[in-house]
Amino acid sequence: MTKKSIDNSVTALMEKAELQHLETTWSRSEQQKPRCAFGEQGLCCHNCYMGPCRINPKGTNRQKGVCGATAEVIVARNFARMIAGGAAAHSDHGREVAKTLLFAAQNSDAGYTIKDISKLNKVAKDFGIATEGRNKEEIALKLAEKALAAFGQQSGEIDFIKRAPEPRQALWRQHDVVPRGVDREIVEMMHRTTMGVDHDYKNIMLHGARTALADGWGGSMIATELQDILFGTPSPLRGKVNLGVLSETEVNIIVHGHEPVLSEMLVLATQDPELINLAKSQGAAGINLAGICCTANEVLLRHGYPIAGNILQQELAIATGAVEAMIVDVQCIMPSLPELCKCYHSQLVTTSKKGKIPNAKHYDFSEEEALQTAKEIVRNAILNFPNRGSIDIPKEKMDLIAGFSHEAIVYMLGGKFRGSYTPLNDNIINGRIKGVVGVVGCCNPKVTHDQAHVSLVEELIANDILVVQTGCSAIACGKAGFLTPESAHKYAGKGLAEVCQAVGMPPVLHSGSCVDNSRILMALSEMVRVGGLGKDISELPVAGAAPEWMSEKAISIGQYFVASGVFTVFGIGLPVEGSPVFCDHIYREFETIFGGKWAAEADTGKMAGMIINHINQKRENLGISKGRERVLFDMEMRRELAI
Repeated sequence: MTKKSIDNSVTALMEKAELQHLETTWSRSEQQKPRCAFGEQGLCCHNCYMGPCRINPKGTNRQKGVCGATAEVIVARNFARMIAGGAAAHSDHGREVAKTLLFAAQNSDAGYTIKDISKLNKVAKDFGIATEGRNKEEIALKLAEKALAAFGQQSGEIDFIKRAPEPRQALWRQHDVVPRGVDREIVEMMHRTTMGVDHDYKNIMLHGARTALADGWGGSMIATELQDILFGTPSPLRGKVNLGVLSETEVNIIVHGHEPVLSEMLVLATQDPELINLAKSQGAAGINLAGICCTANEVLLRHGYPIAGNILQQELAIATGAVEAMIVDVQCIMPSLPELCKCYHSQLVTTSKKGKIPNAKHYDFSEEEALQTAKEIVRNAILNFPNRGSIDIPKEKMDLIAGFSHEAIVYMLGGKFRGSYTPLNDNIINGRIKGVVGVVGCCNPKVTHDQAHVSLVEELIANDILVVQTGCSAIACGKAGFLTPESAHKYAGKGLAEVCQAVGMPPVLHSGSCVDNSRILMALSEMVRVGGLGKDISELPVAGAAPEWMSEKAISIGQYFVASGVFTVFGIGLPVEGSPVFCDHIYREFETIFGGKWAAEADTGKMAGMIINHINQKRENLGISKGRERVLFDMEMRRELAI
């Protein structure tokens, strides 16, 4: 029997759930076996009702759908619709943040404030907004209006495209994949893949690139940058992770989902002296706020609040019996939660009009009454504390350091007055660091929980490859102990460990939630700008990986990294294997178009090998495959240095 998780806290609570005959994501996954092979290979089409159609990949003749669609067209349409779905989720997140910035600019006495004025001015400049003689509210108002306009823009180019290296921008224009507007590309993707429209799989995937770029360099980047302006740009801080962060004596409130517009107000509410006193009057020692999934990353990065777990631990958090309320907004929230809450005293609270769940208590969350609503939710959670029955909180928890935003990395490498990526580039050139890999994405019950994330990252850092993480992948590696500076000595190769110890950083940098993959795009662009490692992202010794992906959002992320010039490997598999023609296109031909390409590999050892070989090849292309010898400068050599 395959082990369900490498996390002992998960294993113990799963056993408890099985003994009590409670459903979890793992038990439901078992019930789905055997899975539809046509669906897993991307060969099932239900885009019209002449079908559903499915193509037999082992058929002797070239089978087609009722409309005449070939396997590669069906696979391309399905894959492209996943890109559109993922881009829509991230971009709608960005839209909500832009609306909140607009509200904050117009209501300076409300609960939301503008915390990072420096970033406000910087981003305003990217949007062509004059800042001279304007106060922060005036600048924020103009920025929010322009950001919101970017979603519905019908022509031209989205503003953040200008952040990419010039050769990359030229390549995108050559292939006509520069996004015009975020919503514009998503809608067109859905139109193109409707029955009877685009039947050229290569043409579909070119627009798939444009749609994904509208996410990575549009909606997601807007979300990240505006969240930093509103709530503060993350910088390194300590935190704790895993189910052991739940308290036996305090009111446990879990935030789960993706949009910090809600969680920021809950942070303020749980700090309210009146509510803390109410908790004590109910027999609790205080209030303990923790997170699940990407909201967890948001409250960790900006406030140091603990993370209870990643996506597959949401049901198990309820199964501890110690959670008074789980407050959710959008994305990655399982509709199984209300049924599980019935077995305990836990309250499930929904807050978004887009994400209601039957049998959950709903609050209409709005910017106008955000703090008052948050306080009411917290108050009800506190009053639920006396209803707590027996509890079973695992002991497992781990220290971590998080908050490595693009700006924090610049500061970390050079300080306030000479912050730069130059030390990173120099250490890649001299061979102490072989390259950089973004390891991101979800968790999937098809495979052993957390194992792929942890085993891949462990092998990469052992081979002197710096890892940057976001999302549930970062939570997995945090639980494994990779996100502390001390772990460099224990797990990293000699060269990477030397750099980490000099700077005081972990070998694995936690950069945020899944929308914050845009921070990685910025980091790659900055590495190119600093120089010494090629003129475009595609020349850098870098790669991307999503070892346990499951969401459409991951497909959009993968596509915008590939279109940005990054070799990107997904674990488990991709729903494209039914068409060798399509596989050849994204696994091989894409590299000739974008300089980046897809790959799929379920075995993490082989995945690590593919990534290491790719990085070594890029180093050889750059002429840095051999580490440079250390040069000790004498006084005469120092005088010759240009400053």
